[in-house]
Amino acid sequence: MFGRSKSWVSGSGRSSSGVHSLDRLKYMYHVLTKNTTVTDLNRNLLVETIRSITEILIWGDQNDSSVFDFFLEKNMFVFFLNILRQKSGRYVCGQLLQTLNMLFENINHETSLYYLLSNNHVNSIIVHKFDFSDEEIMGYYICFLKTLSVKLNSHTVHFFYNEHTNDFALYTEAIKFFNHPEHMVRVAVRNITLNIYKVNNQPMLHYIRDKTAVPYFSNLVWFIGIHVIELDKCVQTDEEHKNRGSLSDLVSQHLDHLNYLNDILIINCEFLNDVLTDHLLNRLLLPLYVYSLVTQDQTTDRPRISPQVSLYLLSQVFLTIHYAPLVDSLADVILNGDLSMFSSKPERDVQRSSSESSIRCFIKPQESLEKSLEINRQRGKKKLQKRPNYKNVGEEEEEDKHPDDEDPSKSSDMGAKGAKAIGETEVNAAGAKLCLAEIEMVIMERSKAAEKPMLHVKEENTTDEEKSAAAPGAQAAPSRPFLDMVYSTLESTDYDYYTLFVLCLLYAMSRNNGINPDKLEKIQLPLKPVKDSHSYNHVLVERLIRIMSQAAHPDGKVRLATLELACILLKQLVLIDGDCIIKDVHLACFEGAREESVHLLRHFYKGEEIFLDMFEDEYRSMMSKPLNVEYLMMDESILLPPTGTPLTGIDFVKRLPCGDVERTRRAIRVFFMLRALSLQLRKEPETQLPLTREEDLIKTDDVLDLNNSDLIACTVISKDGDQVQRFLAVDIYQMSLVEPDSKRLGWGVVKFAGLLQDMQVTGVEDDSRALNITIHKPASTPHSKPFPILQATFIFSDHIRCIIAKQRLAKGRIQARRMKMQRISALLDLPVQPSKEVMGFGQSSSSSQHLPFRFYEQSRRVGSDVAVQRSVFASVDKVPGFAVAQCINQHSASPASSPSPPSSGSSSGSTGPCESVTTSLTSTPSAIQSPSVRSGRKGRRRVFSLSEADSHGGHWV
Repeated sequence: MFGRSKSWVSGSGRSSSGVHSLDRLKYMYHVLTKNTTVTDLNRNLLVETIRSITEILIWGDQNDSSVFDFFLEKNMFVFFLNILRQKSGRYVCGQLLQTLNMLFENINHETSLYYLLSNNHVNSIIVHKFDFSDEEIMGYYICFLKTLSVKLNSHTVHFFYNEHTNDFALYTEAIKFFNHPEHMVRVAVRNITLNIYKVNNQPMLHYIRDKTAVPYFSNLVWFIGIHVIELDKCVQTDEEHKNRGSLSDLVSQHLDHLNYLNDILIINCEFLNDVLTDHLLNRLLLPLYVYSLVTQDQTTDRPRISPQVSLYLLSQVFLTIHYAPLVDSLADVILNGDLSMFSSKPERDVQRSSSESSIRCFIKPQESLEKSLEINRQRGKKKLQKRPNYKNVGEEEEEDKHPDDEDPSKSSDMGAKGAKAIGETEVNAAGAKLCLAEIEMVIMERSKAAEKPMLHVKEENTTDEEKSAAAPGAQAAPSRPFLDMVYSTLESTDYDYYTLFVLCLLYAMSRNNGINPDKLEKIQLPLKPVKDSHSYNHVLVERLIRIMSQAAHPDGKVRLATLELACILLKQLVLIDGDCIIKDVHLACFEGAREESVHLLRHFYKGEEIFLDMFEDEYRSMMSKPLNVEYLMMDESILLPPTGTPLTGIDFVKRLPCGDVERTRRAIRVFFMLRALSLQLRKEPETQLPLTREEDLIKTDDVLDLNNSDLIACTVISKDGDQVQRFLAVDIYQMSLVEPDSKRLGWGVVKFAGLLQDMQVTGVEDDSRALNITIHKPASTPHSKPFPILQATFIFSDHIRCIIAKQRLAKGRIQARRMKMQRISALLDLPVQPSKEVMGFGQSSSSSQHLPFRFYEQSRRVGSDVAVQRSVFASVDKVPGFAVAQCINQHSASPASSPSPPSSGSSSGSTGPCESVTTSLTSTPSAIQSPSVRSGRKGRRRVFSLSEADSHGGHWV
């Protein structure tokens, strides 16, 4: 609909001389003079002529000012208007709008722009009655208005806004399409209005306030409310998740509305903000959103939406809008308000709309926006004809008043300033009186509240109950049905449908900078604790802990998103600058919930490979994708009742588990969340998770001391056919491919490193010397396929070395997973039974309690310090893949960072407990035992170390 082609703007005009372009323009002028009437015969000729004129004007803007001089001299814009005024058909009109849009879009010089905007021809095109039922014409027209609004500034605004006639066609014609069925048209209208509001021209802004603000904002608020009611109907009729697409569109539209309103408010045009805030509070947010929070008599005529939709939309409001007068008043009603502010008024009061504009009711405007704008435009013309140089505005209004108009007392109450601001209007219809009265009210309230630090749009927004509640000496607890609804919802933890929305609302309010913190403190809801404060909301903390306890129950119906949000709110309540102020009784209750999560996970604990993969995947997902409440409140799926089937496509954290696998995943995630929160509350560091730390792993390009390490030479053939010579080494958790360091004997550079637990090894049928090895990168999500980071064929010098390598890799994988499973058992306080054998070697009594979890400092190629670049394949304990007895200085390992303490008995220069069977350099201080020697296979083969390869002149073995 909005597609535009720029192909016709060729470079031919740019390459021509100024004289040639001027001659072409003169010829085009001649063509227009000869074809003033559009016919079927000259239709195409006129379209091509207009295109050529636009092309020449764009070139002239950048190269030759005489082109615009001739265009202005001949008043060629008149021909465009003449063509439009003839009913020449959609083809000509569409092409004309398209070329005009391209012309204004490409004009850069202000002088050229002034030429085009002079003589009011552009405004004549704006107000032309096009056939807007044609989507193509509608698209070209709204793009044309949008392009003009981009060119709007403090200088060009005078070409569009006529202060003497009170006419602003660009704005009034654009806002008529605010509720157009086409989404892109509505977006363009919002962009146009925002571009206009940003122009700092006081007469224009006063015109918008006095003539258009009330009709536009009242119709806009009604339009938003209708969408909200439609959204609520979609939620109530879609329990089986069949209309997710329609619901998603409605939620997106509501977010678009909120972002548009927020964009208007942050422009900070105060008198526009006052009118908009008044309409949002009293015509939408309070009577429709807040009023729907509590159960009402269904016999009332007030429109209502379901409580869960109301909570959801209010959360979106507080997450999106931070304008203090709006959100502070809204929060005050939710936290302190009662139903008296929604007491029904007589129908005549609603229709009459006196200056007491605090009547909170969601009602349809009596007139359409187009009709209201036309009435205001006619009033402006009548005023201009009657008194062109009016000064005594108040007197004029008194003369023109109809006998049935508002009370004279209201006029007498108005100050001279307020009378002057609205004296340009004349009341001749009921809808006009509505607009006038509301403008009076806003201006009067604005003048009264000018000195107040926190502006309230209406004094009526603060009820007597609210004032008594805010008083320090108030004894009786006031009725707060909306706040009671929040607390009562948190009591029911068996079903977290409403609980999630309440937690989102509390989170959004606590993060909103526009809400006065004193309001939260007065009702004992300090979601933002004050420094040096030792008090917090006990009731809320207890209910949050109850949610956590229910989540750790085997039959709990608390979703992971609800649990994570409860943890976030609890931290906000009791953690102040890293200090925890939670009381012992509450901490004990929380620790009880954490213990329940441990018992829950024990129930699902299995000594199988799948459990380890799930355990690490869930931890990785939780750390990489923490809960984002803003994104959560954009998801329409949480509006529907919680489901337990993955067939809906809903994210796992936003639904209930299905089957044993998902219940296991949920138990793991609950354990992680409550464990992390427990450590934060007790100010203890995490030393056991994750099971695999990035800083503990060997990385590519690390320079390692490989003296006395078992290495097997091999040829690596990648999937693409590339061949490289490498040495294969097996560590506790990793296998590595290294090549000799050209600068040091016995040192190697890591070219690849991968986790043993993610490795698959298979033999090659027709080659006993080859192995197919694949290592997968851990999947980012449980549903994504693992990505292979290594997929190659390893060819060894003979089948014995191939068997040795396969055995080491297979046993290394088994042992790596076994060690991690034992560490999980320790986390769950299960009895740990360490293996008596590590890769076929007996365990000494000194190291039987904990299997080693290696920690070392990485040695990069750029480092030159020998003390730092120490042996990394050496370890004080036997490790899967090869046995070492290399000694490590105690100071080189960091106990604080190591998941398990280093084994005792290691000292510099000491030999290991195992005998050396493989041959190594005589200069090395410790001997190495190869698993290949104990494999029981015939024929002992030497497995050369990297130092041996270097000592033999660098030849690969």
